[in-house]
Amino acid sequence: MKAVRDLMQHGVTDGVFPGGVLLVAKEDRVLFFEAFGRARLDPERPMTTDTVFDLASLTKPLATTLATMVLVQDGRLNLDQTLSSAISDFSGTDKAEITVRQLLCHTSGLPDYQPYYETLMKHQAAERKNILRNLLCREHLIHGPGKVCLYSDVGFMILQWLVEVTAKMPLDRFVEESVYGPLGLKDLFFVPLDASKGRGDRLYAATEDCPWRGKILNSEVHDDNAYAVGGVAGHAGLFGTAQAVYVLLQELFNTYLGKPNAALFHQDVVQTFFQRQPGPGSWALGFDTPTQPDSSSGKYFSDQSVGHLGFTGTSFWVDLLKGVTVILLTNRIHPNRENEGIKAFRPLLHDIVVDSILGQGSSPF
Repeated sequence: MKAVRDLMQHGVTDGVFPGGVLLVAKEDRVLFFEAFGRARLDPERPMTTDTVFDLASLTKPLATTLATMVLVQDGRLNLDQTLSSAISDFSGTDKAEITVRQLLCHTSGLPDYQPYYETLMKHQAAERKNILRNLLCREHLIHGPGKVCLYSDVGFMILQWLVEVTAKMPLDRFVEESVYGPLGLKDLFFVPLDASKGRGDRLYAATEDCPWRGKILNSEVHDDNAYAVGGVAGHAGLFGTAQAVYVLLQELFNTYLGKPNAALFHQDVVQTFFQRQPGPGSWALGFDTPTQPDSSSGKYFSDQSVGHLGFTGTSFWVDLLKGVTVILLTNRIHPNRENEGIKAFRPLLHDIVVDSILGQGSSPF
């Protein structure tokens, strides 16, 4: 894996990211797990394999989607039930007929993003979650449900609401009790802002020098909307280590294949969530799949792969056919988000990884 190590080192020296952790596995065997560069620039702190990262949008598949999976598996949610059938507040709105499935695969017709935090930060912290939900009810569709695929933070904010109404508890508590706890994942968690000091024993990768918070963010969620509602959100807010992400993905992968697992999920349910959905877009349920050309997974991951990216510089891809898992966690937005070198770096890394493992050469699978 010398070529992989060299590329990661170049990523640091070329300024793609200050630091990163890369974990590569084939089937159930970890082949590469190393840290590079720095977790923080000033004061300088080295990156380690147990550094905790703000996983950003990896929250969508690894928290909100899995919470939804549990509720579907238990018969408490149905993928094709409408939003208004679960949350009465949406009755009579243009969002009433959006289905759980459409929220998961980003075909709801909702906008991709809204700067809700600009409104929320004008109110007391205890009021913000309810205010956000009022804003979500009033948000207008920009496409008819099922017509267009548009990746949407807004849709996953609504999914959080749906999970919490159905589970009758907050998202972070539900996913901890139903998934992370049973798997022993102490290094995968949300950091509520009022409890952030309780996580101070861990080493975090710093993110942005936030212009409106006036500080370099460290152990505090980067996403503005997630911050405004206290650190726990359906679209962002999850923190974790590469090892914890791997254990979770391996559980899903083993379940998908029918291999020995912790029996948290049913094989047919995982297979359903990992299947690319018909209609517009390339999404499975809460998980992305490769689109060629120009997939962040490179050109060698098969179309039977699932993955996701996070704005802070995080990503994972699992090739369900070849058994290759790549988890790349970086702090590429430290100290600012203008650095976009990771867009070209990700596919190159995945190509070199697959070539190193399988000798893929120049012939894409």
